[in-house]
Amino acid sequence: MSSDSIPGARVRRRWPRVLLGILILLVVAGVAAFKLYRPAPRALRSGGEPMQAIVYHEYGPPQVLRLEVIDRPVPKDNQVLLEVRASSVNPLDWHYMRGDPYVIRLDEGLHQPEDPQLGTDVAGVVVGVGRSVTRFKLGDEVYGVGAGAFAEYARASEKRIALKPATLTFEQAAAMPIAAITALQALRDTGKIKVGQKVLINGASGGVGTFAVQIAKSYGADVTGVCSTRNVELVRSLGADHVIDYSKEDFTRGDTRYEVILDTVGNRSLSDLRRVLTPKGIYIGIGGGSPADGGLIGPLKGMLKEFVVSPFVSQDLTTMMAEITSADLAVLNGLVEAKKLTPVIDRTYPLKDVPEAVRYLEQGHARGKVSISVAAKQAQPAMQ
Repeated sequence: MSSDSIPGARVRRRWPRVLLGILILLVVAGVAAFKLYRPAPRALRSGGEPMQAIVYHEYGPPQVLRLEVIDRPVPKDNQVLLEVRASSVNPLDWHYMRGDPYVIRLDEGLHQPEDPQLGTDVAGVVVGVGRSVTRFKLGDEVYGVGAGAFAEYARASEKRIALKPATLTFEQAAAMPIAAITALQALRDTGKIKVGQKVLINGASGGVGTFAVQIAKSYGADVTGVCSTRNVELVRSLGADHVIDYSKEDFTRGDTRYEVILDTVGNRSLSDLRRVLTPKGIYIGIGGGSPADGGLIGPLKGMLKEFVVSPFVSQDLTTMMAEITSADLAVLNGLVEAKKLTPVIDRTYPLKDVPEAVRYLEQGHARGKVSISVAAKQAQPAMQ
């Protein structure tokens, strides 16, 4: 009897092909997701007027980053030019800097980065306006995401910025875009969070986690935050109803079941997390890992596990990548104005020390966000 005539043999033969197909899809999705986060590449030589910017000409650790004088960019028709006052560091930045996971290089350049600038979160003053821009004018103080934000000037689409809340400093505003919108869209859109639900935030003291605790509370959830001993009081001060010190208690062995688990760390197995998820609960994995966890797909390995397991269980096991929009920046503004959301900043570095800021973030112990402060200059309008 041939193996083809054995019941289930064909299914077993197909599984490697199915998994290969899934892996290919995840690689494509990973490239698309990283590209969605990062604005379009920009040329180093474009505006003719000099500025200082952090650039990198090869993949590697933070020492590949250099502060150089380059030409400042010129905004396209639908963009504004910002005099950058502040930015903040995200894991996205060190992924690009290291070209890790390797799928990033399919879009950014196999051997060296085609786009030599770094930084996405930005807050600053509008000093140039594209011809089709209608929502902003010269002198507006705004925040959002922009191309090459680790610089004295950066350009941004008017669809991905909003007016800065008057109560926030530039450093606080620049801390919000990627981290806060990731927390908002993960809980509101993917987690479909409701009043009274039990929500667990794993990594509650990190960049996304500090926003997630506050946003979950604003939706009326019963929030449990998981963090280290030194961050227990911080997480409690953000409004968490319960705080678990992971060095003293294993939350995956407790009796509490959660309707929503937002995992920003990725340090527990999927089976452990499912154990404390309700039968119809939603698990959302949004990151985790370190420079030591790279390779071909890096953090996408978690996506692969969720993709494979989810169809066979009653729980919803998923991941997400946020899309920065002016509409959701406006939602954040409303939470800030209602005193329901306050950015947490661990450390602030000057522009020249971006390599040190990235190195600190890579260590994985930052409380909230790591900010970059850029000194104000006497700016001249680039375009009117």
